[in-house]
Amino acid sequence: MSETSSKLTRREVLDLVRNQLAEILEIEPSEIAESSSFADDLKADSLALIELVEALEEQLSDRIEGFRIDDEDLEDLRTVRDAVDYVSAKVDAT
Repeated sequence: MSETSSKLTRREVLDLVRNQLAEILEIEPSEIAESSSFADDLKADSLALIELVEALEEQLSDRIEGFRIDDEDLEDLRTVRDAVDYVSAKVDAT
């Protein structure tokens, strides 16, 4: 069911990550830069990151069958850019 037209652009992935994170952290999306560190800049704890992963999986599973972010990959995601690059790579691989 994955069609090329349904692929997300990197910008769409960034907006998705930013919007989900803003909702979880109760801040404005405009406060989240692509270079923001989850821990240092956004004060996001591991629970917030798990919520982000679950939200992204839920949002993207409709568009990408079986979309998952592996637990062991989570520790490598330190910035918003890391998360966007990771999700974009998974989207491109489908």
